[in-house]
Amino acid sequence: MAYAKQLKIKGDKRTYKLSTDIKKYTLRDIGFVESKNGKFQLERSLEPNSPFNQGLKFKLAIAPDLQTFKMLTTSANGLNEINIYKSAEAATRIEQLNYILELLEQRHVLQKVENL
Repeated sequence: MAYAKQLKIKGDKRTYKLSTDIKKYTLRDIGFVESKNGKFQLERSLEPNSPFNQGLKFKLAIAPDLQTFKMLTTSANGLNEINIYKSAEAATRIEQLNYILELLEQRHVLQKVENL
């Protein structure tokens, strides 16, 4: 998946973009890891019972200029994009995803795009 200014998670109806108030120190505070080339990456488990189990993951990567990003849900190994809305235990994983997205909105990393 290429970096974009607006994205949807596979199966979700909501569209997100990066907040205009995004700050690098906020990304570090939330748990983003900065790579050698300057991009910021966040990876979170969507398993509500144990975040240490190998399960579906939420991944978010932000370009070094803080203008574009990639966001997806993946399989346990992180290689395949998954539609969690069609998976077993969808309700618990969706709840976990919504919690993560809400935190990112509150911390001014992401913001919803209003559909006209």
